[in-house]
Amino acid sequence: MTDPRGESMDWTVGALQAAGFEGFVPLLTLNLPEVPDEPGVYCVVRPDSDAVQFLEESVAGWWKDRDPSVTAQVLEEAWIEGPAVVYIGKASASLRQRLRPYRRIGEGYKAAHWGGRYIWQLADHRSLLVCWRTEADDAAVVESRLIAEFRTAYGDRPFANLVK
Repeated sequence: MTDPRGESMDWTVGALQAAGFEGFVPLLTLNLPEVPDEPGVYCVVRPDSDAVQFLEESVAGWWKDRDPSVTAQVLEEAWIEGPAVVYIGKASASLRQRLRPYRRIGEGYKAAHWGGRYIWQLADHRSLLVCWRTEADDAAVVESRLIAEFRTAYGDRPFANLVK
């Protein structure tokens, strides 16, 4: 993200708040009626800066008979040390409708949210926060721009973003 001077910012809770993101609530206990029923972008944030630990198996529900678990090597190669943001997503129609399956798959249910599944192999997945920002512009374009800015800052996409 860039600040008002056009300089690259870090991907911390404070930087997200300054960029207009709201929420910052635990993803697994998300109260969906509090989430806007509008298009937008969202980020999953790992507030703990301790060394990352991975679970051998994902806690996520299977989707289309596919196991969401990946090897520790895959997770280690995807891990980005430094930023609090571990996933950037979009909701083209409704943030509330998009975050519902993301939360449910993390609760172990089948749900249509295969993207971002690596977060469910983080040992501290229960402490992950989600924040969002409604968008008047095309959410897919905004998501792509945010991922590109993250890539510029860290040399790769966020940990759980598997595409872009």
